[in-house]
Amino acid sequence: MASPLDTKLSTALGGRTGSSFERNLGLRTVGDLLAYYPRRYAKHGELSDIETLPLDENVTIVAEVVGVQERKMRQRRGSILEVIITDGRGRLSLTFFNQAWRQNELRPGVRGIFAGKVTRYRSDLQLTHPAYELFPLDEDAAGERARKWAETPIPIYPATASVASWQIQNAVGVVLDTLPELDDPVPASIRSERRMVSYSRALELIHRPQKDADFGVARATLRFQEAFVLQAALLQQRARLRAVTATPRVPGALAAEFETALPFELTDDQRAVGEQIAADLAASAPMNRLVQGEVGSGKTLVALRAMLAVADSGGQSALLAPTEVLAAQHLRSIVRTLGPDLAARLRPTLLTGQLSTAERKKALLAAVSGSARIVVGTHALLGDNVGFYDLGLVVVDEQHRFGVDQREALRLKGATPPHVLVLTATPIPRTVAMTVFGDLDVSTITQLPAGRSPIASHVVPLAERPGWVNRIWERLAEELDQRRQGFVVCPSIGGGTPEDEQPETDGADADGGAERIASVLEMVDVVRGHPLLVGRRIEALHGRLPSDEKDRLMREFAAGRIDVLVSTTVIEVGVDVPNASTMVVLDADRFGVSQLHQLRGRVGRGSVPGLCLFVTRAEAGTLARERVEAVASTLDGFELAQKDLELRQEGDVLGSTQSGRRSSLRLLRVVKDAALISEARDLAATLIEDDPDLTRTPALAETLARRLDESERDFLAKS
Repeated sequence: MASPLDTKLSTALGGRTGSSFERNLGLRTVGDLLAYYPRRYAKHGELSDIETLPLDENVTIVAEVVGVQERKMRQRRGSILEVIITDGRGRLSLTFFNQAWRQNELRPGVRGIFAGKVTRYRSDLQLTHPAYELFPLDEDAAGERARKWAETPIPIYPATASVASWQIQNAVGVVLDTLPELDDPVPASIRSERRMVSYSRALELIHRPQKDADFGVARATLRFQEAFVLQAALLQQRARLRAVTATPRVPGALAAEFETALPFELTDDQRAVGEQIAADLAASAPMNRLVQGEVGSGKTLVALRAMLAVADSGGQSALLAPTEVLAAQHLRSIVRTLGPDLAARLRPTLLTGQLSTAERKKALLAAVSGSARIVVGTHALLGDNVGFYDLGLVVVDEQHRFGVDQREALRLKGATPPHVLVLTATPIPRTVAMTVFGDLDVSTITQLPAGRSPIASHVVPLAERPGWVNRIWERLAEELDQRRQGFVVCPSIGGGTPEDEQPETDGADADGGAERIASVLEMVDVVRGHPLLVGRRIEALHGRLPSDEKDRLMREFAAGRIDVLVSTTVIEVGVDVPNASTMVVLDADRFGVSQLHQLRGRVGRGSVPGLCLFVTRAEAGTLARERVEAVASTLDGFELAQKDLELRQEGDVLGSTQSGRRSSLRLLRVVKDAALISEARDLAATLIEDDPDLTRTPALAETLARRLDESERDFLAKS
């Protein structure tokens, strides 16, 4: 039986209104409209005082009509109706063009509520074509109506130029007046324990509150419902994933040989996470694990140990990297870590889009024949012509750089469901991990390997200290004089062109976007021409270069034959050059918090102390400047992740890279509602463990089916 929430707005409100709401607000069904909650409520104390009305803002006032005048327009045919209103202190004119009939109702002595945008005509304030609602003429009734309006919260909806807040309010009222009692997705026992109102009552109170307490009760109920439904969806999907059969993979001779040859001790965290992964691989259900760890904490080594366990059982592993530079770096690192003998037997193979035809054919044959036990690549791995003999493990590096469709395309290349290991050096606060990756097991590596040097981070505030610009290059030269190397990172390639291979900055909405920003093609000449840097080996690196050229530059830099790389964020992850000591990030406010933390992680990777200079023209006190200062203040990525979340004021926490759509969170806030999310998860887990198919809670099952439209269902199935 179809839910009333599935009714099309064109049916409930009429075709014209339904089309307008879909076109301008993205609302198609009754459920969409009722989940379009007011963003705030105007209180009687907020009703505007005419004497203090702000220009170009929408206002709502209670006032009385004291004068009406109609006059002919001078320049064209038609008339202007001018209505003077007062709130007892000041006066304001209402202007209507060619609407003389309104003087029949807007007569002196009539009172009402008037709403519109304040503009100025000559020296007078006015509202042009305002919306209004008049009170009854009866003095006692009018007084009571005015008092009620003054005390009743007025819902204010996110509106557009085409659809006003009051139009949304009226549409919601029409729908609520005919809405039958709704089945509640939260079981009655949980609602009773938490003293929640019903779903139908919550919708009534959030859209048509009679007092302030009403919308508070409604929000509490709907916020918990949102958390509960989300966690139930994730946990149900997790249970379904575990019900699929995978091939167990157990470490053997290859893994033992590798462990014996390691020239260093694993950290405690690496061992603990390795044991969790080994247990997952040995099970008959496919592993779905997220490993998050600090920059340089050894996540790739943990993944390589898992690849060896898969190889011991005759299987193959595919490592998906976001850029060709990183894929090539991973391949070199894997070969070096394995050693010549193991590398020859496992035959790690690179597959990227810019390989020559002959190299590509060779790589494809190695993958499909099974001779390559480890295949490292970029998006090229996802092609229809790429096959595997026995794909046992999919490793996705820097998961935030890939959409779920891309990960799923690789996972489906296994004859049986392969195990999946997702890596990220972007630390994720616990509540975000619980909200976004609730169907994955999460492991964390916080320890850094022994021998890592500290990194000194400094903000270079050119807005206040423009003279410091020369000191940037002096410090770089001082480091080079000690036979060290450095990076200079720019937000763009040249002429304002962004780096193709970089992700969208995570919340970095740079202040003063019209300003010229640093580019690689310009800065490489500036750096080469600086008196202290003349004669140094300085090269440019960015995503537009051919693959073999990028690879050559990285090999030359790693070998110490290049002193400075002027680059985009193509070097953001995975680049490991122990002799690199200096990172200069120009226009640092153009990057997000996690990007800055990742870039800083490219230095201090050996015994050479690291130096990171975040250069910014952002003014003190701006959000952009706060981001940069937050990164400079700590090396703790997990602390930064929390700060980032707070600085972004939630933003789109789920992110389009996860679901390919806007965040589905309406009232839930993962920072503020951490305890609520945790509680909802525990309650949903108990429910699903006892009733996996939700046969005893059909309303919840129906809500999940409705909430997960086709694209969202795919998102959860592929995560």
